[in-house]
Amino acid sequence: METNMLQVDDNIGTIKHEVLKEVAALAFKGELETKQEQLPYEMIPGPNAHFRCCIYKEREIIRQRIRLAQGQSPVPDKDNKNIVQVVPAACEECPIARFVVTDNCQKCVGKRCQNACNFGAITMLADRAHIDPMKCKECGKCSQACPYNAIADLTRPCKKSCPVDAISMDENGVVVIDEEKCISCGNCIKNCPFGALSDRSFMVDVINLIKDPNSEVYAMVAPAVEGQFGAGITTGILGEAIKELGFDGMYEVALGADLVAAAEAEEWSEAYKEGKKMTTSCCPAFVNMIRKHFPTLFDHVSTTVSPMQATAKVIKKLHPGAVAVFVGPCIAKKGEVLDNVAEGGADYALTFDELYAMMNAKNIEVSSFGGNLQQGSIYAKNFAVSGGVTASVVEALKETNVDANITVKQCNGAVECKKALMMLRVGKLPEDFMEGMSCEGGCVNGPGNILTGRIAEQNRKKVLSKADDRKIYDTVDTYKPYDIHMHRSK
Repeated sequence: METNMLQVDDNIGTIKHEVLKEVAALAFKGELETKQEQLPYEMIPGPNAHFRCCIYKEREIIRQRIRLAQGQSPVPDKDNKNIVQVVPAACEECPIARFVVTDNCQKCVGKRCQNACNFGAITMLADRAHIDPMKCKECGKCSQACPYNAIADLTRPCKKSCPVDAISMDENGVVVIDEEKCISCGNCIKNCPFGALSDRSFMVDVINLIKDPNSEVYAMVAPAVEGQFGAGITTGILGEAIKELGFDGMYEVALGADLVAAAEAEEWSEAYKEGKKMTTSCCPAFVNMIRKHFPTLFDHVSTTVSPMQATAKVIKKLHPGAVAVFVGPCIAKKGEVLDNVAEGGADYALTFDELYAMMNAKNIEVSSFGGNLQQGSIYAKNFAVSGGVTASVVEALKETNVDANITVKQCNGAVECKKALMMLRVGKLPEDFMEGMSCEGGCVNGPGNILTGRIAEQNRKKVLSKADDRKIYDTVDTYKPYDIHMHRSK
């Protein structure tokens, strides 16, 4: 396969995809170790730069992204285990200073901005005030003092988007992620306009496994998959393409979502009788938020495993010794895999864009396949949207004739989750239960998706319109003989 050169109008998504695709292609051929050093030069041949100051910086960005694609930290001497990683070569030229004097400045005689600054960062030039970025401590007092609203607060997009204040800057202005605070939600990755934040990949490990004739490897696709590969691509079609890629088969995580809905319905019913408030456990970024920032509330988290873990348990009952690889829109799932490796669930996690890169690396056209497959209810498939977990649990209660007047706080996005958890902590959350979704809109807007927005939504509706009307307990009864353990040990 010929290496594609990056072009001047390529965006962050294209750059990331091309790196993943080229790394995957070399990994499939068994040539990654010998040819990875040459790859940045093939992708950025020069002599002119396309999207940065010079070809040397562009090549260094590609080099650091190649390391990420192999599950390594971008810079060898700055290794850490966090899923979200900083690409320093892409970050160190971020031109945004937080407080900037705009054209609204009247250079007024009152000089309130200058008087409010405790660090001597503000001086008066010929036409307006000036903030010295070397002296500014970003306290914001100048912006608050200005009567003309002439000092704009331009917080870096990555920092502004982080719901748990896990992002700061070092002395050179490069992003630093606090691993003790980071919940791996991926908001910073989605919002950084320079592509300076990204996630580790298990892709090369998975490729090596599916190439190994002694390994039995199954993919399990998240409920957000419908619509990601096009309006006509059902899970059955995708499953055949995934087998062509080298996997032994594919399962829908929707089947695990049905099992989770039934298990959480039982939990919710018991908790309701006891007067105990409870939260969902499906979204790993939401669970991370509780574990790291609201640890006193962890007893309120449902003990039911996530749909990913439930599906992996089913796979390992049906195929003892098999490797289960989750594929979805969520990068926090990678952390969930690492945190629960001893639980006998998922072994690896990939994002949809990583799977797409692997398919492109092998020139697999998904639309050329056929196939029918549905392993979960429409309720399970809608775990991917905000409110979907609640609707599934309520449906499971109805199917078991449990009449409980349960109220649920549906938190759409990390900010809403944080507010509701603060209410729960002080005993003022009025609802009985809480559904937490870190991504606004649900998993369908996750950072690892191929498509988001209106086109993805339209595609999804068309694919879901073909789903049958099976119930949650149709799935539960099918897998009941396998005695799947549905609760975590910690």
